[in-house]
Amino acid sequence: MLGGLAAIIGADFYGTTLSQPTELSLILGPSPGGRRKKNPLAPWERARVRENFEMAFKHIVCLSFDFDGMSGFIARGTATPSALSRGEFGPRVAAPRLLALLRKYRIKSSWFVPGHTIETFPDAVKAVVDAGHEIGHHGWKHVSPSAYSRAEEEAELVRGNEAVRRISGQYARGYRSPSWDLSQHSVELFLKHGFTYDSSMMGDDYTPYYARRGDVIELEQPAIFGRATPLVEMPISWSTDDSPHFEFMRLGSAIRPGLMNADGVLGNWLNDFLYMRKSVKWGVLTYTCHPFIIGRGHRIMMLEKLIRKLKDNGAVFQRMDQTVEEFKQRPSPCAEKKSPQKSQRTKRKK
Repeated sequence: MLGGLAAIIGADFYGTTLSQPTELSLILGPSPGGRRKKNPLAPWERARVRENFEMAFKHIVCLSFDFDGMSGFIARGTATPSALSRGEFGPRVAAPRLLALLRKYRIKSSWFVPGHTIETFPDAVKAVVDAGHEIGHHGWKHVSPSAYSRAEEEAELVRGNEAVRRISGQYARGYRSPSWDLSQHSVELFLKHGFTYDSSMMGDDYTPYYARRGDVIELEQPAIFGRATPLVEMPISWSTDDSPHFEFMRLGSAIRPGLMNADGVLGNWLNDFLYMRKSVKWGVLTYTCHPFIIGRGHRIMMLEKLIRKLKDNGAVFQRMDQTVEEFKQRPSPCAEKKSPQKSQRTKRKK
C-alpha cells in the first residue's frame, strides 16, 4: 500500500518512542522467510502496528472526472453543432480510453455526472458504474446552484440524484457543483438529502474538513463563521483541474486560451503531490479532469505518466467516498462545534 515511498517515521508510535527516523520494517521485524530469527512483536501486534502506521502515514490521490458530455455547452448557451461535438467526444471516445487506462493500473476513481449526461449517454455512464467507479452528483443541467432559488436548487438536486440512482442503483454520496460555486442553501440541502461530502470548495489543499453553514458575510463587517456540519468537504483547486490549462473556450467577448503544454502541467501536478508528501503525514490530493478534455491523445499520455510517477512516489489511489469514510475515522475537530472565532470571543468575555 505504501508503494515506492520509503516508509519512515520518527515519533511515538504504538507505544514505541523512536529517537530517530526508523523504517517500518524495523518496527515490524522480519517478514516470513527473513534472515533475522527473532521477531520483536507478535503477529497480532504487527498487524495492528501496520494498520496504525498506514492510517497515520498515507498520501492519497483521488482521480476525479467531471463527465459533462454536452451539458456544459448547452448550459452556457452554445448549443451549436460544433460546440456540442466537443462535448460528445467525452462519452463517445474519451471515456472508454480513460476506463481502459484506469483498468490497466487497477485504479478506482470518482466520476461526477450531470443527469443530462446520464440520460443522454446511459451506456457510457453504465460502463463507468460496471467498472467499479463512484458516481457522484454534478447537477442535472450543469448549472451552478448559486443561480437558483432554494426551491429550484432542491428540485435540481432531487432530479439529478434520481438519475444517479437509476443508473447506479444507489443515490450519490458526494456532490460537486458545476462551476464550483454553491448557494447559501447548498450545505443544508446536501445534509437533508443524505450526502456525506461535497467537493466544490477550496479552503484547504491536502486535508478534508467539515463544511460550515450559517456564515454571516457583510461588506462592512468582519465575517462571522457558522457552525461546522457533518458534511465533509473534499477540497479542490483550479490549479489541479485540466479545464483552465487545456481547454480553449470563447466566453462571450472573452477568450480563455487553454492549450497549455502537457509536460508543463505534468510537472506542476506532480510537484503538488511531492509537496503534500513532504508537508503532511496523512493527506489527500484531488485531481479534476473532464473526459472530453483529458481524453485527447497527448493529454491522456500525460495522465498515464502522472499515474506512474505518483505510484513511484508512494501514492495510494482511492475513490472519494472511500477516502471520506477514512477521514471521518481520523482524530479531527468534531462537527457541529462552535467556530474558533466564536470560541475565542467567549473566552474573552469570561
